[in-house]
Amino acid sequence: MPRSYADRSPTAFQRLPEYTRDDDWIRAFLREARVGHIASTWDDQPFLTPSNFWYDEEHQRIIFHSNISGRVRANIERNPKVCLEVSEMGKLLPSNIALEFSLQYRSVMVFGNAQIIEEVEDKRAALYGLIKKYFPAMEAGQEYRPITDKELRRTTVYAIEIESWSGKENWKDRADQSDEWPALDEKWFE
Repeated sequence: MPRSYADRSPTAFQRLPEYTRDDDWIRAFLREARVGHIASTWDDQPFLTPSNFWYDEEHQRIIFHSNISGRVRANIERNPKVCLEVSEMGKLLPSNIALEFSLQYRSVMVFGNAQIIEEVEDKRAALYGLIKKYFPAMEAGQEYRPITDKELRRTTVYAIEIESWSGKENWKDRADQSDEWPALDEKWFE
């Protein structure tokens, strides 16, 4: 009988609990991850948008931005409930069992509500945090011109207030193999 997911956290029922990672691992992964995918909806239509992002640890939120108007903003204004997926893929893991083929991966799912940051100085600080993540050695006013008010008016900055998250990692060297079938040649593991 299938599980009931009604009234359960979106992170309930981890299928492979041995791959589950703790909050410290999730924080570290979010600090380093390069690209996230933000899921939003318009009625029954889901949308997935790739984006750079910044994990603002002090406020326990995810910062990202988009144009002042467009699909992302329209979706979030209509339904602020979103999720963010961030992942990394390693080696492909062959097996001599069809259902054991696998791959190395690390991933985090973040669930929460996205809010538009309206206050000018909060918006500016959030964007500087985003720049600092990707270009940590560069300083506003030295290597690049600081953000102008005109640029802020052309940009929507969002904060996903984190309600829950989960992290998983499968970084095994090899997929499970069977003794009931001939072993794979070593060339498949290179």
